[in-house]
Amino acid sequence: MKREIIVTADGSTTIHIPEWNEQYHSKHGAIQEAYHVFIKQGLQHARHAERNSNVDLPLSILEIGFGTGLNTFITLLEAEKLNQNINYVGVEAYPVLGDEISKLNYTKALKAENSDSVFKTIHDITWEEKHQITDTFSLTKRQQFFSEIEDQSCFDLIYFDAFGARVQPDLWTESIFKRMYEALKPNGVLVTYSAKGSVRRAMQSVGFSVEKLPGPPGKREMLRATKHSAI
Repeated sequence: MKREIIVTADGSTTIHIPEWNEQYHSKHGAIQEAYHVFIKQGLQHARHAERNSNVDLPLSILEIGFGTGLNTFITLLEAEKLNQNINYVGVEAYPVLGDEISKLNYTKALKAENSDSVFKTIHDITWEEKHQITDTFSLTKRQQFFSEIEDQSCFDLIYFDAFGARVQPDLWTESIFKRMYEALKPNGVLVTYSAKGSVRRAMQSVGFSVEKLPGPPGKREMLRATKHSAI
């Protein structure tokens, strides 16, 4: 399947798949989308939750769709900035190729050229092993299908960044969200750029409490789902 590197509206790059008319990140701004959906509505929300008021307590994050590593890299930069310890797990069935990674401009677009080596490291490290990337950020990359995830009450936060339901509807089903629900700790949250009614209903059917939030540039709404503690 043909893949192209394109420049999105905020000047950052992403990978475009012409056959699907689908991108790894929003064409309205890859970096803007990542910050709005996963940092503002995900990381900042989880960090300020009562259970994580102690910054010495690590946050555990599961990313569904490691892809280009953009969400991982931005989260690492935020962890450094906030002195927040993060244990990060990125799941990807089909890793992006090295020559594609080399054409992405994230360090330049983020004005983080001094972290070029760190961005390279997150792609070069071996899969299926935990690596301490910085003092505050550890990364484990797992090559597996989302339907194979079997974690139980492990994560404070899930970044759900799969390809859209229009092209891969099997990634947005009740069975997938049941696995997400089980992977979260009580009071854990899942954030995604999607706001489709079918996605919201699938989340609610497995026990999530779901709220609509303002979306990133180019999208009116997004979803945040919470796994509440049993009473």
